[in-house]
Amino acid sequence: MNLIKKLLGIIWLALGVAVGYFGITILGIPKLSSGKQDDFVFGAIICFILLPIVVGGLLVFGKYALQGEYDTANKGN
Repeated sequence: MNLIKKLLGIIWLALGVAVGYFGITILGIPKLSSGKQDDFVFGAIICFILLPIVVGGLLVFGKYALQGEYDTANKGN
């Protein structure tokens, strides 16, 4: 089970990078540079509010999974 958690950690890290890349290239920059006020507001919310939360959460979760923080054999108990 711990091996599966570590493999899923790699998947979470890759997913975090992919979400960051596609979020900026598909949703962020085109909306910010479209010239419409509605698109600018949407692009700003995506780039500066949602993407850092989502990507940060995925990367931190993946990092902890790779480090073994979620292993079933707790060190403190």
